[in-house]
Amino acid sequence: MTVQVIDKPIGKKHKLIGYWHNFVNPAGCPIPLDQMSNAWDIIDIAFAENDRNSNGTVHFTPFEKDIRSNCPPIDPVKFKSDMQALQAQGKVFVLSLGGAEGTITLNTDADEAAFVTSLTDIIQQWGFDGLDIDLESGSNLVHGSQIQARLPRALKQIEQNIGGNMVLTMAPEHPYVHGGMIAYSGIWGAYIPLINELRDTLDLLHVQLYNNGGLPNPYEPGSAPEGSVNMMVAHAKMLIEGFDLADGTRFAPLRDDQVAIGLPSGPQSANSGQAPIGNIINALDCLTKGTGCGTIQPSKTYPNFGGVMTWSINWDKYDGYNFSQPIGDKLTQMNQGN
Repeated sequence: MTVQVIDKPIGKKHKLIGYWHNFVNPAGCPIPLDQMSNAWDIIDIAFAENDRNSNGTVHFTPFEKDIRSNCPPIDPVKFKSDMQALQAQGKVFVLSLGGAEGTITLNTDADEAAFVTSLTDIIQQWGFDGLDIDLESGSNLVHGSQIQARLPRALKQIEQNIGGNMVLTMAPEHPYVHGGMIAYSGIWGAYIPLINELRDTLDLLHVQLYNNGGLPNPYEPGSAPEGSVNMMVAHAKMLIEGFDLADGTRFAPLRDDQVAIGLPSGPQSANSGQAPIGNIINALDCLTKGTGCGTIQPSKTYPNFGGVMTWSINWDKYDGYNFSQPIGDKLTQMNQGN
């Protein structure tokens, strides 16, 4: 029997994607979902957590308390009803796995089964539209690892379990993807086998263009600087047009609607990589219309380009909606054909 997987439509063509964090940081307390900017189209709830006993089981609980703060808990009943109300407006909620300190344990068949069962239950209990894979250095995702081999299979099984319409996004740091051009071992290019296994069901790949220095690319000597139009355009061009990997193989192109730019929302939300709003707007124009480019241009325009992801919704609110307002307005104009 073959299972026909039908992707759930994700609404708008060009989307604003943001991470909502379920923990206290210098941006403040976790914010009730009904206090977010209305600009977000896809909301990544960050993060689901692996079981401390490391048997593959994943947990998710809305923020309860923090020993270093007196932040109020997020009421789980209100969280769920707020999420349903926003979903009724067409917004998409995905549960993110990973983060800077996140780990996922997938070493054995038993781990994999517990991972699949627990995440299927969480998605169905809370009503999430899907999952986001944001595994970073703490996750031990390297070439040849069990997690690299098992995760795509587990995600396909979860999608089947929830009815074949899971929204799937990924937010790797750029060495894990584009870095495969430089080397193809360890973390370098380690996401590429995942992407290749899941490219038929992957909705959005929004690589983090921050905290990892400039972007080496095939189109210029050296690296495109963080925050530059060239870095945003080179990143998208490599993914949508394909690029040669250090092991002699080639990364096959993704569709333009599967690719989005990933940036920090403001001055404090990442250590580096903040991009001036004007550069982001120029990069979007370059990718979709062929105008506003730096020295790197797409070989043809990408009219269905996926949009812009940012860390984070909480920082954006803290900074007075300095990211979601102008970039949300730009994406709205693009969706209106301007």
